[in-house]
Amino acid sequence: MVPTAKPNLVRNLIVRALLFFASMFLLRFVYVVTVYGGSCTAGDYCLFSPLAEPLTVAGTTGGASASAAVASAHAGHGSSATPAVRALWTSREWRKAVDFYSAVFQDLVAEGFLSPASKSLCVDAPAGYEVLALKEIGVAGAIGVARKSAPPLVVAGGNLLRLPFKNGTFDFVFAGQSLDRSKQPADLAAEIARTLRPHWFLVVLTASGGDAYSLHALAKLFPGCVAVRSREINSPDSSKSLREIVFQKEDGTHIVSADGNSDSKCPIPEHKLQILQSAEPLIEEEPLKPWITFKRNIQNVKYLPLIADISFKQRYIYVDVGARSYGSSIGSWFRKRYPKQNHTFEIYAIEADRAFHKEYATKKGVNLLPYAAWVCNETLTFEINHDPDNHDVGKGRGMGRIRPTGGSNGRVTSEDVHPIQGLDFAAWLKKTATERDYVVMKMDVEGTEFDLVPRLFKTGAICLIDELFLECHYNRWQKCCPGQRSPKYPNTYRECLNLFTSLRNAGVLVHQWW
Repeated sequence: MVPTAKPNLVRNLIVRALLFFASMFLLRFVYVVTVYGGSCTAGDYCLFSPLAEPLTVAGTTGGASASAAVASAHAGHGSSATPAVRALWTSREWRKAVDFYSAVFQDLVAEGFLSPASKSLCVDAPAGYEVLALKEIGVAGAIGVARKSAPPLVVAGGNLLRLPFKNGTFDFVFAGQSLDRSKQPADLAAEIARTLRPHWFLVVLTASGGDAYSLHALAKLFPGCVAVRSREINSPDSSKSLREIVFQKEDGTHIVSADGNSDSKCPIPEHKLQILQSAEPLIEEEPLKPWITFKRNIQNVKYLPLIADISFKQRYIYVDVGARSYGSSIGSWFRKRYPKQNHTFEIYAIEADRAFHKEYATKKGVNLLPYAAWVCNETLTFEINHDPDNHDVGKGRGMGRIRPTGGSNGRVTSEDVHPIQGLDFAAWLKKTATERDYVVMKMDVEGTEFDLVPRLFKTGAICLIDELFLECHYNRWQKCCPGQRSPKYPNTYRECLNLFTSLRNAGVLVHQWW
């Protein structure tokens, strides 16, 4: 009997075809389950409809095979991922990073900040380690966003300051170290907070949160959010530690202004107390040679940027009140010597003496306010005092003092007096800066500090100053005339010391300037 070869050949072809299509569907199934946790999105085809609980694939829940599944899924479906990217997904470094984030997320699940049902976003996650880690522990609704896409884990967000998601889209947002990398951390933080639903959680990792000052500044960046937990953890490479901070978004009806400018009283939070503990001591006894003592004291000054991390600020501002010439302090001291931690500062020079205004027109990056810092907006008189103690006398100009109109005391001639406009300095400061900004200030106003500082306290503007270099003017011993005190200023050294003490008691890092 002759064997029927033709029917067998047809049967074999049919079986092979069925096996081929079954393999294709199975491969697609592995892809969807591994990446999306079993849910289908527009444009996907699935063997099953979305499930309430995340699906798992045998052999992919706890090791390198999960990463390999991602790589093989791309390889089998014509992914645009390059061979280098697919090699990354199966590398030891990839697995190490995924395991690190898995451990972080498992702790967050145990503490109730994250659940398998949380719709989650990983911000600035270019490689997708965080996203795969979330999916491995059962958080199916996880997605990453970065400037460029890294399918299937990360979508392209372009400008991260404009995330492609609606307000309140996510139950959980993981920022990783995105704020450390951002040049605009305040704007990025606000955008991250926007995508989070009220009452839910976002987590930040940072290498810069090692002190109370920087942690407070970081918390101020997230509008409507409060820090609920902070702890130190090891970084993926174990060479340094990271700070993990968990924030919870409050209901919109309870969100208050981040400016903190409405209250005239300044609380003294922990971060200010920590800074003050590191400040140099005040000079308690009146120095016999003040012009030498105060100049030498600059070597003892504990600058705030050398005590704490100032990275998490929205803007950086330097205000020179009573600036005089550009080289008096801005050019000779602030730009050359003040430790800025590589931040760019906006510089404001407040100077009423018209003799210096022309010079500032040629200085880039300096905003001149041609007024006298005062307690209100009003017309004043400006007196030039030719004092033998003044180092500028040789240049033909003494230090200027402001007085209410007609308030000359008779010690100057008519050529030395001219009207100027007084500026409500406290009001200007509250309009210019917020508590999210870093404000450092030098004040040399020839005795007017006894008017300005109380006004700063009364209005609450003092809360906005992070660091203050204050020259306090009193009836000091004169350099020219041993045994004689200057008649220009009515206040005593003890009154100056009380002024400095009151500032520090209120949480202001103030230094005795000269």
